[in-house]
Parts: sequence; structure tokens; C-alpha cells
Amino acid sequence: MNLDRAVMAFAGTVVLVSAILSVTMSPWWLALTIFAGLNMLQASITGFCPAAMLFRALGVRAGCAFR
Repeated sequence: MNLDRAVMAFAGTVVLVSAILSVTMSPWWLALTIFAGLNMLQASITGFCPAAMLFRALGVRAGCAFR
């Protein structure tokens, strides 16, 4: 798995878990979905992604999007 796929898998997991928690626990969990969406939007514009930095530090090999 490269860095790009790891970041997309992490973001997808956060969104799915947040949606499930908002249905089963509290609608306030949708704030996590909004945060994830805003983070993905700003990463697409600026190229800065904290999740990519974390995965890179953990030794995930680079992809082509986050260098």
C-alpha cells in the first residue's frame, strides 16, 4: 500500500465510522464527517495533509500525490 491509498483509506474509514456513529449515537458525530471533508478539500488545494505526514513517519512508501 502506498501513501496515497493509505490516506484515502483512512479518510474513508473516518467518514464511514462518523456516519454510523451519527445514526446510532448522536447527530453531533457528523461534525467529524465535516472535519474530514474540509481536511480533504484543503489537502487537495494546498498539498498539506497531516495524515500523509503521519503515514510517512510510520514508513509507508510514497505515492504520487503527497510528496
